[in-house]
Amino acid sequence: MKIICKVSGAFTGGALGALLDSFNIWAMGKIGLSDFLGITMKPEFTAPWAYKRMIWGGIWMLLLLLPLMKNRPILRGMTVSLVPSAMMLFMVLPEMGKGLFGLGFGTLMPVVVICLNFIYGIFASYWYTHTVK
Repeated sequence: MKIICKVSGAFTGGALGALLDSFNIWAMGKIGLSDFLGITMKPEFTAPWAYKRMIWGGIWMLLLLLPLMKNRPILRGMTVSLVPSAMMLFMVLPEMGKGLFGLGFGTLMPVVVICLNFIYGIFASYWYTHTVK
């Protein structure tokens, strides 16, 4: 039964963290922060877009099941978030036609991806740490 709680906690933390991440990237576009940073990616916040990101966010945070830095949730979340960041920068964004690191969206796109994913990972790690005992 303990493994079910761990998987559920990791997935839920990741899904909620991805919802937060989705809100953040959407809000950056709405308040003009994306323009200020020279980032042209300004997604619309729609249910299908958020849902897909939440499912993938939950799947990625199953990495929290690895026995890494259990007593350091901030560092753990940041470290684990580097895996989906790499996927975005090396596969997803280039497949969208935006080049390696998504530089077609702007020169600061890699920084934005990593920073927003740090927030996502930290949130997920805290959720996991505080729901799985």
